[in-house]
Amino acid sequence: MDKKLKRVLVINSKATIESVYASLVLANGALSEGMEAEMFFTFFGLEAIHKEKAKHLHVATVGNPAMHIPTIVGAVPGMEALATSMMMKGMEELDIPPVPEFLDMIKAAGGKLYGCKLAMDMFKLKKEDMRDDLDGILTVGQFYERAQTDGVQIIFV
Repeated sequence: MDKKLKRVLVINSKATIESVYASLVLANGALSEGMEAEMFFTFFGLEAIHKEKAKHLHVATVGNPAMHIPTIVGAVPGMEALATSMMMKGMEELDIPPVPEFLDMIKAAGGKLYGCKLAMDMFKLKKEDMRDDLDGILTVGQFYERAQTDGVQIIFV
């Protein structure tokens, strides 16, 4: 068996900025290293590939221990917007593109994007609600079939 990593399959289940960007960085990094990368968006992660919702992702301030603020402070009106604004400013300073543009870059580099059929059915979403360049809507079984070769790593974010 060849132990060299050839392809990563990144699963994203959350639409917080920090989760979506982590997924995008992992997929982009794999592509930059000459590997294949595929992204599978499920449950709330579908918002990252939704035509409208992808433009309005937020930082999770409530219940996020990495924020280093008490939960009650995270719930203060305007705190989520402030945290989101600060994170986006930091991303911009590092020349990290907005989510839709980052997904464009991943597609241009040969990456593939998939939505989860179960989650789409559950949230009553249609393929037309998603990015036009989506590579498909997969069941979990179909997603696992894509991992049935040597050199594949599944990463859950």
